[in-house]
Amino acid sequence: MRDLIVSLLPWLLSAITIWMTVLAGNKSRWAWAVGLGNQALWLGWIVASASWGLIPMNLALWAVYARNHMKWRLA
Repeated sequence: MRDLIVSLLPWLLSAITIWMTVLAGNKSRWAWAVGLGNQALWLGWIVASASWGLIPMNLALWAVYARNHMKWRLA
């Protein structure tokens, strides 16, 4: 199962990242919620693939997407 996650999940992660970026470009406030969900999937992939060097990026994006989601939600 781990090998399947490590090999296939990047395809889904890429698609969601592209979708989230399009949503942000369209000024959809849902972009950041999608991004937060995607970061949860990224964290799963990081753990499954033991790609520990990506943890700082993952944590930073959690913070940025949460901040953006809150700011856009209140706007």
